[in-house]
Amino acid sequence: MVKTTQAEELPASVTAARARPSSSLWNRIVRDKYLLLLLFPGLMYFIVFKYIPMWGVLLAFKNYQPFLGFFQSEWVGFDNFRQFFQDPVFFRLMTNTLLLGLYDIIFFFPAPIILALLLNEVRKSFYKRFIQTIIYIPHFISMVIVASITYLMLTTEGGVVNELIAQATGAKIDFLTSENWFRPLIISQSLWKEMGWGTIIFLAALAGVDQEQYEAAIVDGASRLRQLWHITLPAIRGTIIVLLILRMGNFLDRGFEQILLMSNALNRNVADVFDTYVYTVGITQGAFSYSTAVGLFKSVIGIILIVTTNHLAKRAGHSGIF
Repeated sequence: MVKTTQAEELPASVTAARARPSSSLWNRIVRDKYLLLLLFPGLMYFIVFKYIPMWGVLLAFKNYQPFLGFFQSEWVGFDNFRQFFQDPVFFRLMTNTLLLGLYDIIFFFPAPIILALLLNEVRKSFYKRFIQTIIYIPHFISMVIVASITYLMLTTEGGVVNELIAQATGAKIDFLTSENWFRPLIISQSLWKEMGWGTIIFLAALAGVDQEQYEAAIVDGASRLRQLWHITLPAIRGTIIVLLILRMGNFLDRGFEQILLMSNALNRNVADVFDTYVYTVGITQGAFSYSTAVGLFKSVIGIILIVTTNHLAKRAGHSGIF
């Protein structure tokens, strides 16, 4: 009796599949062609609007002259970056941007978490949905409207808040032009406008918490505060970490429109940030290469912050985003 080898015992289709792995990949592509077709619009969006424009960062290393064009403009290397770092305005921009970013992490980032935890304690679904609807509305209001409301409320010339302060103390506070009040106003606007909208992700995470854990905790005599500390917060900790990592990528993004609308000649020293500076030197002064270098510097810092925060999160035993 002739012994057959292992390859001869296998079906012919399996042997052919092993011999042609690319054929198997092609078969999966053909099988899932409609799903891949749904992916095509999103893929094209990122290619056209995200990846192709990345060639524009080369302007940061050129002395771009519009009449010469992109390719004919002189290559200057890191001269634009040296000019920016040696400019006295760099330290002012860095200080203002870092302080606003720090206030954002301290005050704004925890606010949706706290609000979501409070909403999670509301047992009547009608009241819960009503509160959610009310706090979501400011998200859909334009920042121009928010700045206008802020002006009407706080102006010294008939502002409601200042009129009440004047009646109580006999003096008015110049909120809109004071350097000391600029950063609190920016953070307050962000809280009012986006705090409610930011609760959506955390409420979704809270909805996935196993209710049997709460029932077991009640049987053991745990108070609502202990349930919050030992069950609720650990359940959404992963979501908090991931959002914090993503938030750090936007640490230097302070909202160009908001800062531009709230800044004026009297609070300019604390209002200037990287975003408004890029607009000023790039659009109004035509320094395209210099402004591109500033924007690229900000983006590189954002990438470093994301990688560092992700690394620290994984070192602490949490799952990062990569």
